[in-house]
Amino acid sequence: MSNPLKPGTLAGKRALVTGSSRGIGADTIGYFAEAGATVVVNYRNKEARALKLVASLEAAGATAIAVGADLTDDSSVATLFDTIATELGGLDILVMNASGGMESGMAADYAMQLNRDAQVHLLTTALPLLAPGARVVFVTSHQAHFIKTVETMPEYLPVALSKRAGEDALRDMIPMLEDAGIEFVVVSGDMIEGTITATLLERSNPGALGLRKEAAGRLYNVSEFAAEVALAAVEPIPENNTRYVGDVSDFLETK
Repeated sequence: MSNPLKPGTLAGKRALVTGSSRGIGADTIGYFAEAGATVVVNYRNKEARALKLVASLEAAGATAIAVGADLTDDSSVATLFDTIATELGGLDILVMNASGGMESGMAADYAMQLNRDAQVHLLTTALPLLAPGARVVFVTSHQAHFIKTVETMPEYLPVALSKRAGEDALRDMIPMLEDAGIEFVVVSGDMIEGTITATLLERSNPGALGLRKEAAGRLYNVSEFAAEVALAAVEPIPENNTRYVGDVSDFLETK
């Protein structure tokens, strides 16, 4: 997948992508860096992997730093933004990509803590660093975005409900963001081939990915979806602040 952003288009911009040491976040960070942005690779506990990504970006001529943070830990989030303030002076792009809820051994309300509460706290804490003209991108799935009207797989339900709750809470902040000159967009995509979530769903519900692919016609892979996330950071805000990736006719039909 080639970079959807033209070289130099993000020169002078500073971008943070949460959960960006691998997968969609890492590819999104790569696109930003190649387009000239100074980037922050965020990770929860995979420091070596994050540092490896930073080294590869720097070898290609980009400016990048890695900053660890557990988004459910308020003090950790504070340290994340203190570091960004010191190293970069502010942010022009914030991509809220990190999510979860299917991990084993976590508290019963972990999905809601991470996908709703932590997201609201993250954006609230980031506000002093976001100047007028900054763009905030929240990444979600069709299965979560449409959960109020379309059922999803039982294995994914806690994630879907918490992601939608997070999206709703963030949307409630749009008037305040607009008053500050900050733009907000939701990127909603179908199941993405090659992601941890897709792997976990397939493991718990064998055949789920194939059935969804058949229903949708095609599923995006990691780099293709990351390209859409990167574009969402620079293209005009769509209607209802929502950028749909792939066909959504399945989700819009009356059930």
